[in-house]
Amino acid sequence: MNSKRTELKVQAIRTGTVIDHIPAENTYRVFSMLSLEKSTDHVYFGTNLESKKMGKKGIVKISNKFFEPEEISKIALVAPHATLIEIRDYDIVRKYKITLPEEVHNLVKCVNPKCVTNNQQVPTHFRLITDHHGKTKLACLYCEKTMSISDIQFL
Repeated sequence: MNSKRTELKVQAIRTGTVIDHIPAENTYRVFSMLSLEKSTDHVYFGTNLESKKMGKKGIVKISNKFFEPEEISKIALVAPHATLIEIRDYDIVRKYKITLPEEVHNLVKCVNPKCVTNNQQVPTHFRLITDHHGKTKLACLYCEKTMSISDIQFL
């Protein structure tokens, strides 16, 4: 009889949100950009977990937290194929794939130090574009500088 455990059980959350299918390399980034280290509620996260779809993935469970559209846009920028699962009284009430927004307003800092948004009180505004390699990039509507998702600095 084999009595070795092969799975780790994590307590279910009563009410809150699960972010699933985070690229493993971006799990810590999602955690920190949402300031989850400051949470006083239960926060569980795992990275480099086995996934049939992704190979390796990350997951974050946050008790008593439902995300605002601005936060969902941030998540989408670093985990564009993530799934959000909203839970109330241990029941899944909503489950959906995140989609990338077409534009991002006042969430990301422009990488161009000469951009007007870095020198005056002007909110940032970016369009999401796809380069000729199929990579998603952000294009500043003011200075037209483009940056990759990995270069994003959130405001």
